[in-house]
Amino acid sequence: MSYPTATPYLAQQTLTVLVPVYDEEESLPQFVVEMDKFLAQTPVATTVLFVNDGSKDGSLGLLRDICRQNQHYEFISLSENRGLSTAIKAGIDHSRSTLLGYIDSDIQTTPLDFLQFFEFLPEYDMVNGIRAKRQDTAVKKLSSKIANTVRRTLINDGIEDTGCPLKIIKMEYARRIPLFHGMHRFLGALVQLQGGRVKQLPVRHFPRFAGTAKYNLWNRAWKPLVDTFGFRWIRSRWKNYEIGEQHRPGAHA
Repeated sequence: MSYPTATPYLAQQTLTVLVPVYDEEESLPQFVVEMDKFLAQTPVATTVLFVNDGSKDGSLGLLRDICRQNQHYEFISLSENRGLSTAIKAGIDHSRSTLLGYIDSDIQTTPLDFLQFFEFLPEYDMVNGIRAKRQDTAVKKLSSKIANTVRRTLINDGIEDTGCPLKIIKMEYARRIPLFHGMHRFLGALVQLQGGRVKQLPVRHFPRFAGTAKYNLWNRAWKPLVDTFGFRWIRSRWKNYEIGEQHRPGAHA
C-alpha cells in the first residue's frame, strides 16, 4: 500500500489524534508501539492526546509515564467517568490543531490506516473508516449491525459504519459539534449538518488486544435507538450561518 507524501495543504496542517481511555492499562503499552509507527510516517505534525475517562485501573499512571517520556503524547484526565461522548468533546475542546483524529486505545484498528485518509483532504471535511472483516464477537457484530441499520433508516445520513473508531475531521467542523448523550454515534451526521462532506474508506480491523469491551447488547442496541430520536430533534432545530462581510480591526484569528 502506498501513502501520499506531504502536499502543500498537509504541510500547513497539524493533527491531534484523540484517544479516549477507560480502564485500558493492558492495551496502552502496545497501543503506543502501534502509534509510534504512524508517528514515524505521518506527513502531518501530530500530537496524540489521551483523554482518561475516570479509569479505575492503572491507566492514569501509565499515561503519566507515556507522556513524560515522549513529547508527541499528552493527556487530560476527567475527574470522573463521563462516557465516550464527553471524553471526545473534552478532547476537541483541548486540541490546538487544524485536524482532529480519533482512534480507540484497544488496538482493534491501526493508526497506520490514517495515512490513507490524507489524500482525501482538503476535498472532504471528514474521513470515516468502515471496518472490513470485523473481528468481533457475534453479539457485538449483531448489535452493531442492528444499531447502524436503525440509525440509517431514521436519519438517512448514508454513514455505513458510524461506530468505526478511525476518523479525521477538520477542526472547524469538530469545534461546532455539540455535546449530548450519544453524540459520538453521530459525528458524520453532525459534520453533514454543517454542510460538510464525508468520505468513507474501508480500514483493517483486528481482535481486541487485551482487556474487555465496555459495552453490551443493551447499550449497543437500545441506547443508540433512543439517541437517534434525540439527534432527530437536534437536526430539526439546527442552524448554520455564513459571514458575508466584516470589518474588525485588531480582531484575532
